[in-house]
Amino acid sequence: MVEKYMPDIYQKSIYYINYDKLYKKGIRCIIFDLDNTIAPPHVKTATKRLKKLFDELRDKGFKVVIMSNSPKHRIEPFKTYLNVDACAFSLKPSKNKYERIMEKFKYKSTELAAVGDQLLTDIYGANKLDITSILVNPLTPHDYSITLINRIFEKFIYTRLAKNELLIRGKYYE
Repeated sequence: MVEKYMPDIYQKSIYYINYDKLYKKGIRCIIFDLDNTIAPPHVKTATKRLKKLFDELRDKGFKVVIMSNSPKHRIEPFKTYLNVDACAFSLKPSKNKYERIMEKFKYKSTELAAVGDQLLTDIYGANKLDITSILVNPLTPHDYSITLINRIFEKFIYTRLAKNELLIRGKYYE
């Protein structure tokens, strides 16, 4: 039951992911969650460090997309500054926006990786379509109200995954 929340990769943050390995695996598009994955929820603009990373990913040959359940006005400053495509109101874990990205950019699910900080939305959503799912730690303990509810359910899932020795917080893997 909890296996559907199991990420393919678990890393400390987006800056620890082995993107070269992903490229060799055939990944060509990386979908990043916004809040608490690439920026804290209260921050309204991207950092220079994030811009540098996204520029490097594009230079390596990746298509970079931000996909968030947040509204368009929240995503737009990041989309503009980082020069990436973005999907607002994604309703993750729904498959809809993932499928739209695959259709629009002509990718198969095996060519996508989705990076996020939540098991219930980011990881489960990617796993539903066999997209490579990458879990990272939240950037801050601060979340939106709805996310706090998700975190309660996540604690149960983390406990079950740890009990089955599938995923242990802080024990990173590729």
